[in-house]
Amino acid sequence: MRHNKTKERLQAGETVFGCFVRYPNASLIEVMGYQPWDFLVFDGEHGTLEPQDCEHMVRAAELQGVTPIVRVTTNQPHIILRFMDSGAQGLHVPWVNTAEEAEAVVRSVKYHPRGIRGLASVRAADYGQRGTFADYVKTANQESLVVIHIETIEAVERLPEIVKIDDLDVIFIGPTDLSHSLGVPGQPQHPDVQAAINRIVETVKGTDKALGIMVGNAQAAQQWRERGARYITVMLESLLSPAARDYLEKSRA
Repeated sequence: MRHNKTKERLQAGETVFGCFVRYPNASLIEVMGYQPWDFLVFDGEHGTLEPQDCEHMVRAAELQGVTPIVRVTTNQPHIILRFMDSGAQGLHVPWVNTAEEAEAVVRSVKYHPRGIRGLASVRAADYGQRGTFADYVKTANQESLVVIHIETIEAVERLPEIVKIDDLDVIFIGPTDLSHSLGVPGQPQHPDVQAAINRIVETVKGTDKALGIMVGNAQAAQQWRERGARYITVMLESLLSPAARDYLEKSRA
C-alpha cells in the first residue's frame, strides 16, 4: 500500500482539500488529478459506483499522486472489504451513531491485531507480488484513513464516546441528513441543525480527530477553516455548475 500523503498532512495538523465524485469514470479522475487536490472521494453511497469502478478510479488517482478514498454504502465488513481491496487509501462510512459502530468501522478497515479485515493477494496488496503479507499488513494498518459521518441526532448525543475510539482519523459532519434526523429535512440552516453542528464542532475540538465538512464554495471553505475544519470537501457539481453558468451568461451577453 502506498504512503498516504493526506493522512500524513492531517497528522501534522495541516488542512487538506478533496472533491467528491459519483461518476464511474477513471479518465475523469485522471483529468481531475492534474489539479492540486489532496484527495478524491469516490461516492459509492450516493452514486452507482461498484468495487470494479473504484479499482480503475484508484489507479487513475495514483497515477496523479492524489489520495484515493471511497465512501461506502453501509457499515458492513463485507462491503468495506471489497472497496478497500481496490487499493483505496481511506474510507468514508455514513450513519455511524455509536462508539460500538465506530469501533466496527475501524475493525473492518484494519487488519489483525487491530481489526478483522480479510487478507488476500488483491490489488491493495500488490497482488502478493511485492514484499511479504506481514509487511503489507503493517503498512496498511498505518496508512489507511478512517472517516466516519455524524449525521443523526443520536450520533451527536453519543459523540463524546465516539471520539474516544482509537484509529478514527476524521469526524465528518453530514448537515443534510442531520436536518432530516431533526425533523427539518433539507433545511441545514435551521437553528436546530446549526445548534447540533456547533455541538459537533465543540466536541471534536481538543481531540486527536480532524473535523471534516462538505462545502459549496471557496468562501464556505474559508469559513469552515476558521471554525477548525481541516478535512474540507466539495462536490464536483458544486464546481461545474457555477463555472458553466458563468461561461454561458458571459458568452451570451
